[in-house]
Amino acid sequence: MKVALASCAVLPEPDPDATLLVDALHLAGADAAILAWDDPTARFDEADVIVLRSTWNYYRDVDAFLAWVDRASAETPMYNPPHIVRWNAKKTYFADLTARGVAVVPTIFAPQRQGAVLDAALDDRDWDDLVIKPTVSAASFQTKRFRPSEREAARAFYAELVATRDVMVQQYMPDVEGHGERALVWIDGELTHAVRKSARLAGGDEAVSDALAVSDEERAFAEGVLAPFAAELLYARVDVVRHPAGDLRLMELELLEPSLFLAQRRGAADKLARAIVKRLRP
Repeated sequence: MKVALASCAVLPEPDPDATLLVDALHLAGADAAILAWDDPTARFDEADVIVLRSTWNYYRDVDAFLAWVDRASAETPMYNPPHIVRWNAKKTYFADLTARGVAVVPTIFAPQRQGAVLDAALDDRDWDDLVIKPTVSAASFQTKRFRPSEREAARAFYAELVATRDVMVQQYMPDVEGHGERALVWIDGELTHAVRKSARLAGGDEAVSDALAVSDEERAFAEGVLAPFAAELLYARVDVVRHPAGDLRLMELELLEPSLFLAQRRGAADKLARAIVKRLRP
């Protein structure tokens, strides 16, 4: 049984999950190898299954990445499934979730070269702080926060971004500095653990807590978000934060290549490995 763990040729940062998952897969009876999606010589077609893990440069050429997903998955089963990957690769999925009734961090989307959207966020919304970032982004690429005194800087940054790419403007959630953004980890049909993540903006490092218990409120929220496609998923991460109004809001839904913080939870790597091996068997 051969498992290809998809990564990239040059990792922008270390992947703490990688060694743990490779070792767990070996113990589960699978031959695991880490291959780069952007290496044309990588033989994904020789694997029995492809598991997307640290393809963390995909946002630099999302069209090339999605074309690779289509080619590779046509020959070898892929998790998470390609149609979910394609949907999740662009943060416009927020609009779909909002239409479903999921409470998300307040967001306005601006198609490329749409200059008026930021003015709407500044003039028509009661947002003291803003976050501006591309709709295709990872590792806080081109993500910046702007306070009320920084409106001109916000306009300049927004104008620079929207000239070349689709952009999103969000209300800044001050609770990331208090209770914190909580990453709820879901593996093979079950929420296994949570971690608290520090706020991360462009150029910053991310601090992660030890494993935390998932509260009943968080569990209900995450299961509601995942319900329509839960049966298709190998893994997921539901990142939540508390809105100033008091309710939980979705910060990110990570179905493509999330860190799962396997080191923080004893047995999490083994659970993921068993889930992968289960999918290899008829």
